Amino acid sequence: MHNGILSEVGNTPLVKLSRVFKDFNFEFYAKLEGFNPGGSIKDRAALNIIMNAFETGAIGPETTIIESSSGNMGIGLAQICAYYGLPFICVIDPKTTKSNIQILKAYGAGIDYVSEPDPDTGEFLRARIDRVKELLISIPNSYWPNQYSNQYNFRAHYQTMSEIVAQLGREPDYLFCATSTCGTVRGCSEFVRDKGLRTKVVAVDAEGSVIFGDRQAKRLIPGHGASMVPELHRPDLIDRFIHICDLECIVGCRRLVRQEAILVGGSSGAVFMAIDRNKEIIEPGATCVAIFADRGERYLDTIYSDSWVSTHFKGMSHLWLEQKDQQLYATAMS
Repeated sequence: MHNGILSEVGNTPLVKLSRVFKDFNFEFYAKLEGFNPGGSIKDRAALNIIMNAFETGAIGPETTIIESSSGNMGIGLAQICAYYGLPFICVIDPKTTKSNIQILKAYGAGIDYVSEPDPDTGEFLRARIDRVKELLISIPNSYWPNQYSNQYNFRAHYQTMSEIVAQLGREPDYLFCATSTCGTVRGCSEFVRDKGLRTKVVAVDAEGSVIFGDRQAKRLIPGHGASMVPELHRPDLIDRFIHICDLECIVGCRRLVRQEAILVGGSSGAVFMAIDRNKEIIEPGATCVAIFADRGERYLDTIYSDSWVSTHFKGMSHLWLEQKDQQLYATAMS
C-alpha cells in the first residue's frame, strides 16, 4: 500500500477499440499504461523494485539511485525518488528525447550523458550500463535498480496480467506485448502459465533488436527492442514473436490517433501493427489485448513530427517498401 501519488500506480484502464479493426470479427482491447502517474508502464516496475529495496535494506533514506534509461524507467524512478527524497541519477544517451530530459529534470533527477556508443557493439545500451557501474564505484551509498535483470521488474507485471483478466472477466485469447527489458512480457507470461490460462502471448520486438536473434541494426524508436539479450528474457514462456520496423511503429501510432484518438508511444504503435499484420488469421470471436506502454506526448518531436519522419524515412528504397507494406510510406508522410 502506498500514499500520495504512488497509490495511483497500476489499475490502468482496459478500453475496447472498435474502429481500427471494424471489418474483422474479433474483439480488440488496449491496456492503457499511459494512465500511470509517471506516464508509462515502467512506473509499476520502478515502484516494485524500489519498495523491495527499502524492505530488504538494500537502500536507505539517503541512498543515491542510479539507473540507465532511454526515458520511461528513468521518469518512473525520478518520480518515486522525488516522493521519497532520494537522490537520483539517470544515465542517458543521444536517443533520449528532449521532452524526456525535461521531465527528468523537473522531478529533480541528475542527468549523466553518455555521448559515445560502446566501441565493440556500436550501441549505447552497453555504454550506459558501463557508466552506471563507474558511478556506483565513485558514489558511496548508491544503488542500481538494474531493470534489465531485477526480478522485481517482471514480478510487477504479474499484477498487470491479473488486472487484464479481472477487467475482461475472462482470459484473453491473445496478448500482444512489446519487448525491451522483457519485464512486462515475462511477468504476464508467468501469470498465464501459473494460472493455466489458454492465452497465447505474442512478443513484439524491433527489427534490429537482438532479443529474438535478429541481426543487430540501427533503431530510432527508444524503448523498443534491445542491443543485448536481457537476463529477464524467457523465450519458453512466449508463444510467438514478431519483428516490427521503426516505420511501422510510426504508422501504427498515427493510425491510432487518427482512428481512435489515442496518442501513444512508439512501442504501442509496434504492438498495434503486429496485430494488424495478423488480423486475417485471428479466429472469429477471439479476444485480443494489446498493452500500450506509454503516452504519445513524449514523442511529439519524433514520431508525430512530420519533419523528423521526412528526415529519417524519405530516402527509403521503394523495393523495401513494397516488401513491407506499399501503404506505409504514404501513410507516414501524409
